[in-house]
Amino acid sequence: MEVSKEVADETRQVDIFFSPHPNMRGNAQSLGLLGQMVTTSTLLEPFRNAPNRTEIRNCILKLFSIFAELQRKGKREKTELNEDDLPKLWILATSISFQILESFDAKLELENWTEGIYFLSPSHRTAIIAINQLPITPDTLLLRLLGRGKTQSQAVRELLELPSGDSFRQNVMELLISWRVSVEVNNLLESEDREVFMALSQSYLEWKEATKREGLQQGLQQGQRQIIENLMQVRFGELDESLIKVIDELLKLSPMESSRLLLESSREDLIRRFLSEN
Repeated sequence: MEVSKEVADETRQVDIFFSPHPNMRGNAQSLGLLGQMVTTSTLLEPFRNAPNRTEIRNCILKLFSIFAELQRKGKREKTELNEDDLPKLWILATSISFQILESFDAKLELENWTEGIYFLSPSHRTAIIAINQLPITPDTLLLRLLGRGKTQSQAVRELLELPSGDSFRQNVMELLISWRVSVEVNNLLESEDREVFMALSQSYLEWKEATKREGLQQGLQQGQRQIIENLMQVRFGELDESLIKVIDELLKLSPMESSRLLLESSREDLIRRFLSEN
């Protein structure tokens, strides 16, 4: 038997910690179900595969660590910790087994929330979202885009069917296009994602053509420049004058070609290739 056993814990990183701006309520409504979730401080923990019990417990550990940090801060500042102000944890699972849900006593709350959202006991301030169980409605579109397989493919098709001038469609497509480029760069495509990738390729072409028609080619180039700058900073650190000049030359190439050169070439190779030719 041990008395006053010390419990040490490792440093944990939260995937996404979100605190809403006081003036975001109107904008939150445009996000549908996601907007309903982030009306208070929020931890978002997405899983590409179905999470197991250990992974879910680790997410809850992160939440409780934040609770403890807020409690210590309240003691230092001599302020009372309001239960309703504590952050909530949303575990975003592309799918999850009912056995896992039962093991955490997670239940639906259909009076206030839709199908596919399972809540742990109130004191846990935690919910598990089974993305593949969400109803196919506009309110769930953003979350279903985070799914996989047929769920994600369906969501992408719905997005493409929105009017080309729809601001929601344009904003989300920009994010998807960025993801599409990163997939190409990092070669992360899985076999079951090929249908989604083809749909995104269609959206990329549509978006590119729309920017030309609407005179937004400058905006497209700015997006490509940002991608190139990010890749350069990851590879070479801070950008100097020479690398900035290289960016202008890379923008003349296709996104695939410029990404390939950035991944395969050294800093010196890029400067020699592009700046020595000018």
